[in-house]
Amino acid sequence: MLHNEVVRSDSAVSLATVYNALQQFSNAGLLRPLVVDGQKTWFDTNTSYHHHMVSDHDGTILDVPAGYLRVERLPPVPEGMSIARVEVVVRLRRVAEITAE
Repeated sequence: MLHNEVVRSDSAVSLATVYNALQQFSNAGLLRPLVVDGQKTWFDTNTSYHHHMVSDHDGTILDVPAGYLRVERLPPVPEGMSIARVEVVVRLRRVAEITAE
């Protein structure tokens, strides 16, 4: 989407340049990468600690404040490692899809 906007503006910027810039912004803490389906990475401008809900129907992504979820137990961490953060993605589907099963 962002690259399409750049192309429409008649700017000569490659897709690799766009992704490199997004990665640099993420590394600087200005954006937060969010991998939803293993194939696409979204870049969230809300860098505060929070989770997400994602609609399987249309791909809509909604923020969930961290206070709404409580993680009470995590698996043991391998030796030499520590938990950097816990990210939860809640998948949504329409009620009609659930009742049809």
